[in-house]
Amino acid sequence: MTTKQKNILILFIAGIVLVLLLLLVIFSGRIPLNDDYTTGNTAGNLNNGGYFCETDDHIFFANAYDNYALYSMNPDETELKKLSNNSVSSINAGGKYLYYAMTSNSNGSGLGFVRRTSGIYRSKQNGSGVVCLDRCHIVTMQLCGNYLYYEKYDNNAGPSLDKIKINKKEKQTLAAERINPNCFVNGIIYYQGADEDHYLHALNTATDTSDVIWKGDIWNPVYQDGYIYYMDVANDYRLCRYSMNDDIIEVLTNDRIDMFNIYGDYIYYQVSSQDAPALKRMYIDGSSQELIKEGVFQNINITSRYVYFNAYNETTPVYKTSTFGPVEVTTFDAAMQAALENMK
Repeated sequence: MTTKQKNILILFIAGIVLVLLLLLVIFSGRIPLNDDYTTGNTAGNLNNGGYFCETDDHIFFANAYDNYALYSMNPDETELKKLSNNSVSSINAGGKYLYYAMTSNSNGSGLGFVRRTSGIYRSKQNGSGVVCLDRCHIVTMQLCGNYLYYEKYDNNAGPSLDKIKINKKEKQTLAAERINPNCFVNGIIYYQGADEDHYLHALNTATDTSDVIWKGDIWNPVYQDGYIYYMDVANDYRLCRYSMNDDIIEVLTNDRIDMFNIYGDYIYYQVSSQDAPALKRMYIDGSSQELIKEGVFQNINITSRYVYFNAYNETTPVYKTSTFGPVEVTTFDAAMQAALENMK
């Protein structure tokens, strides 16, 4: 082989290597798309801060014993791992990725306090490859297929509903008003009007168009099996459900409530009362109301095994009870122990 032929061969090989490296960079940076109906977390969890998120085999959660740092564990609370030092909320999972709001250092307390955050982030489920998708003050968000829909607040522009694709493209503002996107079902976001009315609205994520589908007086709607569960604003925030098929309202409890969450056949809800505040549960038809714990609690997050919550205005302890089994309130000791080990 002549010197010229050797040089051509070397250039040819170098060109192939360069092309392969370029393809590797391109494909390694691609985010695999989800099914259009992929949902990042339950509406009930996100309405309660989104501190717990369950996939098929893992729980991702904000560890209150470690300044709400991102952790993972098995559903039975084994193999706890710290994934990030940053405080997180509104945790969503889809495909091989996590999406969450990263919390700033702002302080606040109270049932009505909205935790301000520094932006929306994406990472792999092992916590690596963190990417900021939008730096903003986020109120709440939901993964809807391949887009994140999020309510945010700007000090100058005010509230808005925005969306961005999971690959950090196609960012846009959809509405200059407060819209809670947490209740996403089969391509539709169900939400209450917050500025002009409290009607039930439906936003079609395929077209980003919205229609009023029921002129109720609702707050924090959650869809399940043809029903919209909601807090009845006009009647002292009692808990009701509305049958979308039969156009019928059912009152589930006349107690004024602060918040609720649904999982399977159970509703967990916080009774607002001067004399007898308590966390309770009942079946989804309002029957078999049962006391969980007396007192004022918040951040009711539910997984397939446990219901987690904490006392009003107190970060810890985090309490838990069995989601479906008998009521037995204990504390989330595995999270506390994991936090202590990571602080050594």
